[in-house]
Amino acid sequence: MRWQLNPQTLKKIDRFKKIKVGYMSFLILAALSVLLATAELWVNNRALIVSYDETIYFPTYGAFIPGSTFDLGYDYETNYRDLKATLEASQRGWVILPLVPYNPFESDAQDGILRPTPPDPERGHFLGTDTTSRDILARLVYGTRTALLFALAFMISVYFIGVVIGCSMGYFGGAFDLIFQRFIEIWSNVPFLYMVIIVFSIIPIESSVAARVIILLVVMVLFSWTSMTYYMRTETYKEKSRDYVQAARVLGAGTLRIIFRHILPNVLATLVTFMPFTIVSAISAVTALDFLGFGLPVPTPSLGELLKQGTGNLRTAPWIVISAFTTLVMLLTIVTFIGEAIRESFDPKKYTLYR
Repeated sequence: MRWQLNPQTLKKIDRFKKIKVGYMSFLILAALSVLLATAELWVNNRALIVSYDETIYFPTYGAFIPGSTFDLGYDYETNYRDLKATLEASQRGWVILPLVPYNPFESDAQDGILRPTPPDPERGHFLGTDTTSRDILARLVYGTRTALLFALAFMISVYFIGVVIGCSMGYFGGAFDLIFQRFIEIWSNVPFLYMVIIVFSIIPIESSVAARVIILLVVMVLFSWTSMTYYMRTETYKEKSRDYVQAARVLGAGTLRIIFRHILPNVLATLVTFMPFTIVSAISAVTALDFLGFGLPVPTPSLGELLKQGTGNLRTAPWIVISAFTTLVMLLTIVTFIGEAIRESFDPKKYTLYR
């Protein structure tokens, strides 16, 4: 709550709110995050509510309901678009479908031919379909959610490694610092893209989607933690010579307490400032890898995969690349505006008078 925050932190938050572009971008991203978190309620091939023979069903977040439940003559999951038409004709119930009644993996091929089709609001394809007749809006929504979740996991992992190693290097110094500096210099020269290609070339095809996503995340984190480590090393090295650190040592505080309870809160500005830019770099990297075919596994919805489809069908299906490119640019722009506003509001040089 507000009264629990440090006065300096409150000042920084107030400065952030006064930067209108950044603050509005933050509100837009927050609203977008809520919409993406509840995407199943408005982009999904499962019905929101089904009323059948005076029984109410809520299929969206539950287990699949076989078609035989509604006397459709099959035991696999119900096609709720067909069920809606059937119930409207028989007057035995009703169905409420999401705004976009398709999931990101479902092909809606007209005449049984898989091909891209232009936007068709009457069929619920507001941005058209891709080369395999999957709804583009559904792919964009779930692809954006996947990219943000991936970027968030990437940021947390990079910050954890960077903070632990960087603070240790800056605090202990000496041989420990020297050894890790040499290791980081060597590790930074290992080519990231080649390692991704090598790793994914030896992963078995039968590996699960979750396993491949985790492997991609681990590889990206292993080659991205070094820059944060240097920032934390520098800040910790400066802070450990302050009087409050010496006082904590005199009072008997342990190393972990000094680092995580005293030094780390005082370098929070550095951590917060780089968070949005870390997310931007993660989204850009995973999109580029998806475009090259070394990112998220098929058929995971992703912005890079749609961009690849769009560039390959630029003349015959321009709506694919337009939708994907616009979404990517808007997402990166919003996060960048937030990052610039945070950097400006947390800048000590701009709001400090040195005498």
